Amino acid sequence: MKFTLNSSGVKMVLILLLVVIGLGSFFYTQILVGQLKKKERLSVQLWAKAIEYNGSPQNQSIRNELKKVTREISTSSQISQTNKVHWIDVIDRSEADLANAAVDFVTNELIIKNRFEIPSILTDSNRTVLNTRNIEQKKVNKATLAQLAEMNQPIAIEIGDGPKRQKQYVFYGESSTITLLRYLPYLQFSLLAVFLALAYSSWSSIKKNEQSSLWVGMAREAAHQLGTPISSLMGWIALLKDSLDDEQNLNITHELSLDVKRLQKVADRFNKIGSEPELKDVRLEPSLREVIRYMEMRKPRVGKQIHFADHIDTETKLRLNPDLFQWAIENLIKNALDALETNKANPEISVSTQKIEDHVIIEISDTGKGIEKKYQKEIFKPGYSTKKRGWGLGLSLTRRIIEEYHGGKISVASSTPGQGTTFRIELPLMRAMKS
Repeated sequence: MKFTLNSSGVKMVLILLLVVIGLGSFFYTQILVGQLKKKERLSVQLWAKAIEYNGSPQNQSIRNELKKVTREISTSSQISQTNKVHWIDVIDRSEADLANAAVDFVTNELIIKNRFEIPSILTDSNRTVLNTRNIEQKKVNKATLAQLAEMNQPIAIEIGDGPKRQKQYVFYGESSTITLLRYLPYLQFSLLAVFLALAYSSWSSIKKNEQSSLWVGMAREAAHQLGTPISSLMGWIALLKDSLDDEQNLNITHELSLDVKRLQKVADRFNKIGSEPELKDVRLEPSLREVIRYMEMRKPRVGKQIHFADHIDTETKLRLNPDLFQWAIENLIKNALDALETNKANPEISVSTQKIEDHVIIEISDTGKGIEKKYQKEIFKPGYSTKKRGWGLGLSLTRRIIEEYHGGKISVASSTPGQGTTFRIELPLMRAMKS
């Protein structure tokens, strides 16, 4: 069984993949953060124990002997006062060194060099700050203590002995390493979201190209299917012309012949969709007048006779693909016919050309209902239509023919609701030459 996914299925798979990777990264990072927090707490506990050890009596017998020596020196009459001060100072420093030798090693070698720069504050039982590490003095306040206490349980230590024994607390936060790790999942999730968005955009683009290729194939197949009945109709019309003598019937068969040729041209147009159009040096006037005549003969009845006016330069030659160019002009004239209102006096459609500097300007105007300004840029987008029927592809196709195939520009030159609209086509004279 062949397994396929539609557009919604692909979206769901991409979103599910993003969620799974994001959650996996988040939980893995949380495990890593938890392990680092345990190690950091052990490091801070080691520092706290060192402080506690430093404040507790050590080597008491040696301390007592040193105190006796101090008393003897201070009461001796044979030692000068200057020497007394000097030797007592030496004994005091010796006592301090005896107490702090191990503490200095633990603190400086094991803790300070391996604490990840953890912000720490030492306080007494009343929360009075006694010492700080890796934190700015201006940030040391009750709010900071509360924040640190919320982040990690303070470590309690006891200093001194007997009645002088007191409790102190070490408040500590997180190292910059843990802070960065906490933001890592969000950074990864954002990068994944961008990556998946680009992947989905690329997939959508490929999908659109595939759909475009499908429509091109369908258009060409439609043109191929039309070819057989059109050829048959042309044969039957030829037989009718040979068998009829009545002038009116001959005129009818002539118009039928024009319509069949028109069908042939439409089929040729569809067959050219998706191909690079072949441009030829042709006179502009015949291409325009052929479209105007065809549309004038088949114009709808809107209650009053529609007047077609034209002011076309007869000398200009342009490099065009006549079939595609006429298709664009037809779409504009059909758009003008649809815009005419039944109660409008003297409805008119006009086609004019002129040369301005390095451009040939073609303008198609009507006296119809007009277009509001806010919609004048929307009308060229595929799918936009004010009609109840139709796919809104006419003006979009016209724009593509003029701009992509002929290197020109098309725009709404002017439009006033209730008065009419003028479309303007500009073709560069680099693609044109004077005869």
